[in-house]
Amino acid sequence: MTSESLAKLCSTILNEKHGVDLVVLDLREVFTFTDFFVICTATSEPHLRALSDDLEKQLREHHGVRPISVDGNASSQWIVIDFSGVVVHLFHESKRSFYGLEDLWNDAPRLELPVPPEAGAA
Repeated sequence: MTSESLAKLCSTILNEKHGVDLVVLDLREVFTFTDFFVICTATSEPHLRALSDDLEKQLREHHGVRPISVDGNASSQWIVIDFSGVVVHLFHESKRSFYGLEDLWNDAPRLELPVPPEAGAA
């Protein structure tokens, strides 16, 4: 699986679990540590835990993909899951704006993500 397809898969899984404001930054031309950041907001600490647990479980069980490291937890309100070519940042609402990763990496292009069916129904 390419890093781009993994980033898109992560965003799909997080969207299905009702992650908010999903953004995928393409860092291939601006950063050497990883290819993509997937950034997602959770609405509560239990939601943050559920996003992290479900993402890891689905990738492991259905795609044989395991993270090389996981840092943070729901009570810290920021969980980072490193899949090498893709680093997933899961934030509680208040922490995402505080750290401002999109502003820090504003020169990185964003991947186009499909509009969730619920968003188009409004």
